Amino acid sequence: MKKGTIYFLVSVFAFGTVFTSCEAVKNTNNTQRGAGIGAVAGGVLGAVLGNNLGKGGNGAMGAVLGGVIGGVAGGVIGNKMDKQAREIQTALPGAQVERVGEGIRLVLGENAVRFDTNKSTLTTAAKANLDKLVPVFQSYADTDIVIYGYTDITGKPEYNLTLSEQRAASVKAYLAGKGLNTSRINTTGLGIADPIATNDTPEGRSQNRRVEFAITANAKMVEEAKKEAGN
Repeated sequence: MKKGTIYFLVSVFAFGTVFTSCEAVKNTNNTQRGAGIGAVAGGVLGAVLGNNLGKGGNGAMGAVLGGVIGGVAGGVIGNKMDKQAREIQTALPGAQVERVGEGIRLVLGENAVRFDTNKSTLTTAAKANLDKLVPVFQSYADTDIVIYGYTDITGKPEYNLTLSEQRAASVKAYLAGKGLNTSRINTTGLGIADPIATNDTPEGRSQNRRVEFAITANAKMVEEAKKEAGN
């Protein structure tokens, strides 16, 4: 890769311009970045990504997705994540799928995962949409998944925090019931934190009532990527 291209890519990632569309797969071309920039620049990129997510949405997710392997191994992982992200988008077109670093951020709003009012019970429509994701998750068994639950600001924060935890746990339980290994899935509820829209309108509150997934390589995938890269 030419020096000019490397400097350009470093500059692009350093300013955090990773997200380009709300409804499309965000492909940051990790293969080229990993192979060309290397582990040092990858580490810088990871810090930027974590910072961006912390400011623009889920700070906890930023910590998870901000870690970057870098180098050729990072490119190998990036290739696999690119493919998984495309498959998720195909399986569930209404989902918001973003490629972040060497992981994936998946946002399922109320159009994808609905709950009964003030309950953590998944609706029939929610189960149907999760069913579409199961085959993709099963095809990429060497990934870890963290499920984050959110609410809008209606009601007391303490109640919403508990409700968001229960809703994230409901999603995990449903996926486990479909055969996914629970050891690769963690959950956390964040209640009213990290809104992605205004809470001043019904439409905004609807967007904030959501479930998000952080999908990352597990230790096995990382080790295999390093072997493939010759490390």
